[in-house]
Amino acid sequence: MVYQPPAGARDLLPLDVAQKRWIEDRLEQGFQRWGYHRIITPTIERMDTLMAGGAIDQDAVIELHHTTGPRLGLRPELTASIARAAVSRLSRVTYPQRLYYNANVFRQAKHGHRGSQQEFFQAGVELLGAGDTLADAEMLLLLTDGLASLNLRGWSLLLGDAQLTRALLEPFPPAVRKAVRQALAQLDRITLETLDLTPTQRHHALYLLDLRGQPEDILQSLGTLDLGAAGQASLERLKSLVALLREVPPAHGDATDRPPLILDLSLIQTFDYYTGLVFEVVSPPELGCQVLGQGGRYDHLLGVFSPAAADFPGIGFVFDIDMLHQALLPTGRLPQSIPASDWLVVPLVPQATAAAFTYAQTLRFSANLVRAEVHLGEVPSQDAVRAIAHHRHIQHIAWIEGNGLPHIETLN
Repeated sequence: MVYQPPAGARDLLPLDVAQKRWIEDRLEQGFQRWGYHRIITPTIERMDTLMAGGAIDQDAVIELHHTTGPRLGLRPELTASIARAAVSRLSRVTYPQRLYYNANVFRQAKHGHRGSQQEFFQAGVELLGAGDTLADAEMLLLLTDGLASLNLRGWSLLLGDAQLTRALLEPFPPAVRKAVRQALAQLDRITLETLDLTPTQRHHALYLLDLRGQPEDILQSLGTLDLGAAGQASLERLKSLVALLREVPPAHGDATDRPPLILDLSLIQTFDYYTGLVFEVVSPPELGCQVLGQGGRYDHLLGVFSPAAADFPGIGFVFDIDMLHQALLPTGRLPQSIPASDWLVVPLVPQATAAAFTYAQTLRFSANLVRAEVHLGEVPSQDAVRAIAHHRHIQHIAWIEGNGLPHIETLN
């Protein structure tokens, strides 16, 4: 019998891990440069935490079998867990709090965005306690900085606003509003054309579907609509945000390297806790326009976990490490091999084994990171050992004599 990982899971071999770490390390360095600190929350949470007050569909959560006690599940995302931790464990800290994470998440296959996959790797940030346009701008600039650190080009940044979209959906009757929202989220023109809508409502729905393009053009077009007080406030906030983003130069390169900024009012995120700005990073068309990262503002989520149900501003985003990996593979920037050991320490006779382990340990602590391994098998000939070292790209051999003294050889 050949044993395989369970459906929806996969093994990451050493080269996969090296490439994944290359991505994660650069993102993590960027998060730290911006003053963010890592937080680790449990892989297993109570179901009521994972569902975030109903904002996350229970069907998306992989629930664990239980007999007694609270219902438990595997986290489908990190924001709800961090919101829970902030309310329960960070109540006495000063705000804003800048937090980042690097973790795996789990979703039922039918809710995963890549076929049957159920485990995903993510890296993201949460900015808690800041609710103005400056906080929104920080998120988008940090996201841009992260992608620039990977030297990934050709991507686009899509902006939307959950509150503004709700205002635009207000003309639809409550009975069909959810269906219209889902069709917009899935860019499903056929459904919008077949829903039970009046001609005026159908025209409005199709108008919303096509409401994407240069932010300044779309914002000017929206200025002619009756959006209500909340919708108008969202519109003004978006105008300020776009203007601010235009003024800040790219962290890497010049202004000509700035990625396209697209305002898309049909942009609706999977989880229903977003209250304001929402956004996605999309790969170029030649890579299939895949979503590399996404996020948004959630000013009511922390209130779900607060005993006083007090709202508290928050905004964050997440990078999909698997999709970034796929986007970077064709570029040749990822490591093409696992790191080679620097030294091979070879005991030439059995009585030299202890000295070999001792010498290898000395090498390992002689600098920041020296990889030294001990040859564990018999030594048929020194040429055979040299062939092994050449094959594994090891540059130095320490031959340990019976008296415990090393003889150093550097291979060409």
